[in-house]
Amino acid sequence: MDKIKIIVATHKKCDMPIDTMYLPLHVGAAGKKTEDGTPIDFGYTRDDTGDNISIRNCNFGTQTGLYWAWKNLDAEYKGLVHYRRYFVGSNAKKNDLLNSVITYDEIEPMLVKYKVFVPKKRHYYIETLYSHYAHTHDERHFKIVEKIIKKDCPEYLSAYNKVLNRRWGYMFNMMILQKDLMDDYCSWLFNILFQAFEQVDTKGMSAFDSRFCGRISEILFDVWLENKIQTGRVNREEIKELSYMEDVNWNYKIKAFLSAKFLHKKYGVSS
Repeated sequence: MDKIKIIVATHKKCDMPIDTMYLPLHVGAAGKKTEDGTPIDFGYTRDDTGDNISIRNCNFGTQTGLYWAWKNLDAEYKGLVHYRRYFVGSNAKKNDLLNSVITYDEIEPMLVKYKVFVPKKRHYYIETLYSHYAHTHDERHFKIVEKIIKKDCPEYLSAYNKVLNRRWGYMFNMMILQKDLMDDYCSWLFNILFQAFEQVDTKGMSAFDSRFCGRISEILFDVWLENKIQTGRVNREEIKELSYMEDVNWNYKIKAFLSAKFLHKKYGVSS
């Protein structure tokens, strides 16, 4: 069993960290073929192997990678990052993403103290998590999620209401969790996602909007974690916030955020 394994979710060939703690994973690999009909092979592990939901990638996004890691990796700690967004270490260099990623040697000594690793909080200031989602996507998604939680796990309602009224969150579906916590989180999360997918009308949705299961997961992670804190399963002192770097178009991102808030224009593409 590995001490720690972090999958790097990607849908394309790109440069990857050299540290063996990282495992490049082709997400949404099921059914992907070249123009001549041969399966696309980046030379990475594929998320359509073993126990998987790769075929659902068009709705679940990188969460098909999380599911694969949950079901198929054998490690004491399991994590998820993205090909353009990583946790970074003490030698982070601006505009040098791959040479800034946190290494095994940096994170291994922290495992004796921390059960949960998350990206530093993203603050929205003028928005709650719920209002931000409502302005940028479709708030009916969380009406459905709330009904599922009330039915299946009402003990999470306190955490749900608290988190959706926050103005910050641990975003991006990035985390590293102790194995038993990963099992707990994924069992809870995917039960909700599978039901939500069946209840949301996806007819006429764009490819961008269709990935709603991945987006609601960002907030549901915080709901799950808040419940673990409330019930004493995880102490706040066992949560480590890590710096991160991302390769995004900030001009577009800020413009889209303000347009959603004040002009009621929904997000249409990833930044």
